[in-house]
Amino acid sequence: LMKYFYSRSVSEDLGCRRGDFSRKHYGSVELLISSDADGAIQRAGRFRVENGSSGENTDYTPGTWHRTDVHLENPEYHTRWYFKYFLGKVHQNYVGTDAEKNPFFLSVVLSDQNNQRIPQYHSILWRKTGTQKICLPYSPTKTLSVKSILSAMSLDKFEKSPREIFHPEIQKDLLVLEEQEGSVNFKFGVLYAKDGQLTDDEMFSNETGSESFQRFLHLLGDTITLKGWTGYRGGLDTKNDTTGTCSIYTIFQGHEIMFHVSTMLPYSRENKQQVERKRHIGNDIVTIVFQEGEESSPAFKPSMIRSHFTHIFALVRYNKQNDSYRLKIFSEESVPLFGPPLPSPPVFTNHQEFRDFVLVKLINGEKATLETPTFSQKRQRTLDMLIRSLYQDMMPDLHKVNNMLNRRSFSDVLPESPKSTRKKEEARQAEFVRLGQALKLKTTVKGDTTANLATTSFCKKEPWESQSFCSNFPHEVVCADSWGQSLLVSTDAGILLIDDGQPSVQVFDKTLQIKQMHVLEALDLLIARTDKGKDSRLLVFRLSAVQKDIETKQIIRSKYDCRENKLERTKGCHLYAINTHHGSELRIVVAIRNKLLLVTKKYNPHNSLTSSSVLSSPESPVEEFQYIREICLSDPPVVMTLVDGPTGDSDNMICVAYRHQFDLVNESTGESYRLHHVETNKVNFVAAIDVYEDGEAGLLLCYNYVCQYRKVYPFSGGSPLIQPSAYDFHFSWNQVPYAVVCAFPYILAFTTDSIEIRLVVNGNLVHTAVVPELQLVASRSDIYFQATAAVSGSSDSSSKEITSKSSPQTPTAYEKLECPLSSLEGEVPCRNLYKIPLSNLVGRSIERPLKSPLAPKVIATTASSGIASLPVTHSLSLSRMEIKEIASRTRKELLGLLDEPIPKTESAQKQKKVPRRQSDPKQGAVRSTSSDRIISSSFESYSERHHLCTSSDPDTLANREGSSPPNYPFQLISLYDEDIIDLK
Repeated sequence: LMKYFYSRSVSEDLGCRRGDFSRKHYGSVELLISSDADGAIQRAGRFRVENGSSGENTDYTPGTWHRTDVHLENPEYHTRWYFKYFLGKVHQNYVGTDAEKNPFFLSVVLSDQNNQRIPQYHSILWRKTGTQKICLPYSPTKTLSVKSILSAMSLDKFEKSPREIFHPEIQKDLLVLEEQEGSVNFKFGVLYAKDGQLTDDEMFSNETGSESFQRFLHLLGDTITLKGWTGYRGGLDTKNDTTGTCSIYTIFQGHEIMFHVSTMLPYSRENKQQVERKRHIGNDIVTIVFQEGEESSPAFKPSMIRSHFTHIFALVRYNKQNDSYRLKIFSEESVPLFGPPLPSPPVFTNHQEFRDFVLVKLINGEKATLETPTFSQKRQRTLDMLIRSLYQDMMPDLHKVNNMLNRRSFSDVLPESPKSTRKKEEARQAEFVRLGQALKLKTTVKGDTTANLATTSFCKKEPWESQSFCSNFPHEVVCADSWGQSLLVSTDAGILLIDDGQPSVQVFDKTLQIKQMHVLEALDLLIARTDKGKDSRLLVFRLSAVQKDIETKQIIRSKYDCRENKLERTKGCHLYAINTHHGSELRIVVAIRNKLLLVTKKYNPHNSLTSSSVLSSPESPVEEFQYIREICLSDPPVVMTLVDGPTGDSDNMICVAYRHQFDLVNESTGESYRLHHVETNKVNFVAAIDVYEDGEAGLLLCYNYVCQYRKVYPFSGGSPLIQPSAYDFHFSWNQVPYAVVCAFPYILAFTTDSIEIRLVVNGNLVHTAVVPELQLVASRSDIYFQATAAVSGSSDSSSKEITSKSSPQTPTAYEKLECPLSSLEGEVPCRNLYKIPLSNLVGRSIERPLKSPLAPKVIATTASSGIASLPVTHSLSLSRMEIKEIASRTRKELLGLLDEPIPKTESAQKQKKVPRRQSDPKQGAVRSTSSDRIISSSFESYSERHHLCTSSDPDTLANREGSSPPNYPFQLISLYDEDIIDLK
């Protein structure tokens, strides 16, 4: 039996799986100094410069695209809650003052989550510091009070208790408060600069642009006549032509954009500074600079422009030789990170892709700029003034209304009222809805909201789209972990091994109840926590023994056949954790009430890299584990995560969560240090995810609605440096998650009925997918989840185009239900398993073994072929030196093999040419790196099954120099890192 699959270094897999949390993807801050023609310094400023990962003069291959996803961050159809969920519908609005006597407003509505028949409470808290939005689950048997909603928003003390506002005109005022979050329409400056121009006076004095500049303007949008223009005007005069006669305008993903083009604005021969042009472009937050000239000519610098308002510059250069655009972004130092990161190199030969990238980058950049102190302080003062003014207007009316309705609960959107007042209440609600709908229509016609989503490009394939893995799965999933391409699942019927398109296989019977498990293929181990309470134990199995039982179809193991697999001293454990990468040794921390038991297994590469050692190993690996020490805590931990130190000697740590705090525990000394204290009455700990920024450890602490990043510096003198850092940040989820998964650049929160997808670097919302009765199953490699209704975004679901009936009310791709919900229709729900490939999220294939344990056997070639058998290993478990050792041996064997005639195998004789997969600009960039080298004798079936797509096309590799694909006697090898392996 021969099995092959690729291996990668620890550092790379750590970067993909746990998050290569590097801000270098978003540029670096530089001090930029501009000088005049004589060399005298004019101005200087600190800007973050984004130029991909290539230098300005680095050679590049036109069209080479290193994966970067293009998404609008915090899109309005996900963030403008009051317009989307409240306006024109029956809802309640409340006003009160907090303990510091600052007024606040609360709006609550019971709404159907995107037509998915999932009732939810959407709540918005309006305060001078900003708005806070959360979703709360609906229960027909449990009432929801105003106090409980405010408590979920960390507002527990009041100077005046909230009272309900009945006047329908409040909707108009609250809509004004929501509009303070930022405009839905944008105005961008476009400045034309000739070759050699070094000052803003020279650039603004260009009367006309070149032919390439005109083509660039045509790419950005349409030329419109300003006089009589009724759309978004961006501050331009549409009556008297005082700001020019024409301009460039476009609508992008529902946003109206007006471009202030320097050559289209009024020109004055007498005014060298061109004040009229600077008045518009100098007051734009974002400006595009189109610069002529060769790459070697002096480049534009933001310090050349005298403006205190413009924070972001996009430098565009056009190359006539290969008809490509090069992009460079300058952001003022105070602007938070925003995406998408530039591809490497930042060169675009597809002009439509370039347009989409630029517009998304600029829209995200303007939104990020509004969070800088310059703008956020002004917005906070405006919001405070509006809230206080509205509070003063509302207070006299509040004393006149009937107090009985002020204390009603939210058990229903239409609460029961006494018969004497029911008709009056119904009339008030009818007027409330009528006014709200009229206001919504007026706002839409005026253009102050995003256009219909049918005009946007949401039909493109997104990286988080799921694939159907197993339909009609009849069991409740307790826990699971991936094993190759299969899934090892613990259910109420026992432990099952399931694979896509194959019947499930029983591995253990139902007497063995596994609550937590890890499949470690490289170490040939299965770790599991079984039973509950005092009978709970930690078991370790050898995967090869389990697989042998599956292949030989021996008797199914029971709980009583696992006595020899119990780890000593683990009785009564309620939680355990392992280190995410174990190149030197596997570390396990077992929690038994308030005690932590540290256990290790030495990793011997000589034993793990040969199949003979696996066959000679004893069936139970218990003796290979050794007890290290016991650490006592003050309370039993709820969440546990192992954090790897930079040396791995005495600086490894354990992050534990209990009571109202996250602590760091030194594995060597047992000393604990306070990492973060939670300042709320009730704490729901979710996760502590270890991420590594440029090799240094950090933690994403998730609890309640909050996700907070804390950088953990190396130990100094026996204690970690835990202190506030400029790198720390936090953001809030819209709904309390029960699980969080990090897959750089994304972080996914799983709730009972949705997947909330955000960016790790800034916490900005990218998408919310509604999935009824959602349950996360496994996430160590690919992400598996279970849902009682089918997800239309999955690959096996019927793909229907978004029609004109789509609206801002239903923006999600997870639209249609294939089966009814049991809670609503009383039918037995169908349980389907779905998979989100991690390679789609992180942009490259990782942790993907060739075959699953359920796959049929592969007959090995004869020993004369000279290729040593490679064992099934796990990419996270091999160090870089071990990878190089395997690579060196494999290279020698392969190169030696190429000198001899190779007998064609049966699969090689059936080799078919793989058709080229073109990159569709509407579907986004090709989702893999150009460094992949794939050699396969059965590539077509593998690519069709796993949707494998590389920017180095397989047919290009196969037909290079007119040769046919090499008929190597192995099924598939995927090789990475040209510094390790380079097959010629």
